[in-house]
Amino acid sequence: METPHSLSEIVDSLVSAILVTDTDMQLHYMNQSAEELIGSSFSRIKNQSIHSVISSPHLETHIEQALTTRQSHVAREGQLTVQGRKGINVDCAITPLYKEDEFTGVLFELTKVDRQLRIARESHLIKTQATNQSVLRGIAHEIKNPLGGLRGAAQLLEVEFNDETVKEYTQIIISEADRLTKLVDNMLGSNHPLQKEAVNIHEVLEHARQLIEAKHPDTLRITNDYDPSIPEIKGDRDQLVQVVLNLLNNAVKSLTDEGHIIIKTRVVRNFTIRKTNHPLVLCAQIIDNGQGIPNDLQDKIFYPMITGYADGTGLGLSIAQTIINQHNGLIEFDSQPGRTEFSMLIPVERGNGSRNE
Repeated sequence: METPHSLSEIVDSLVSAILVTDTDMQLHYMNQSAEELIGSSFSRIKNQSIHSVISSPHLETHIEQALTTRQSHVAREGQLTVQGRKGINVDCAITPLYKEDEFTGVLFELTKVDRQLRIARESHLIKTQATNQSVLRGIAHEIKNPLGGLRGAAQLLEVEFNDETVKEYTQIIISEADRLTKLVDNMLGSNHPLQKEAVNIHEVLEHARQLIEAKHPDTLRITNDYDPSIPEIKGDRDQLVQVVLNLLNNAVKSLTDEGHIIIKTRVVRNFTIRKTNHPLVLCAQIIDNGQGIPNDLQDKIFYPMITGYADGTGLGLSIAQTIINQHNGLIEFDSQPGRTEFSMLIPVERGNGSRNE
């Protein structure tokens, strides 16, 4: 029984991007998925070198290994640069092609894995945050109990001796005990339940922006790129303002002389958070062109007491992540020198706002 579809139609229906080169590594064929992934039609880049279309530090090595073994070679979760512009994470299968034992070219099969990597990274962030909070609650209990005893003892001494010299020392003890108690409370974040209501995210962003600009009236340049059709979300306005202020403050600290911050909002459709697919998700981003987050801190920045700034406490991002987690969302980031993006991702509940679906 003959298939009703041609080979070309079948290959074009594949989700994987298929690229075929000749023996000189010049493009001989691309399917539709490859055109979408690369962002260019085959007719425009036909006969170009594969290396001018996709590249990575180890691509040549992978090709050599495939040609040496005369078998398919699969590179897992590698990052490719497409036409020198955008980076994508892919599984790349490289297969040498032969006809009657004569080498005729190479087939490249690219499968995007950005979504899987993002979900795995998100799962790690959520587990890390839950572990942090559990450890912090235990530490807080062990610290606050003796602090309360120290403070009470200092107050009793102050009353019993009623001496100015003694009072001077007891006040120091009381003040330091209160400071440490406040520090522990800040590590845990707010212990008040969220007061959720309909919130316009742009009002939250603009309010935080005005507060930051008031602190830096002459030196700061902030622009916005808002999607005005985004519906209201269910959230705690004050807590969300605290999160945005923290992200903006961090962005300001990273800026150099030509510093610029962009506040951007978009809606993402069919987005997975905590292994749940949401039809609509708000994505509010704080983007700066500052120095970026050092590589050795990128895996730790949501840990309490971890900071890249001499005057930082290392609590802000941990608390911000906890607050967004309480909104069933997540904070993600991508950072390199010259561009850092922090993204607040919060599900948009059905029935909020007036957006037509």
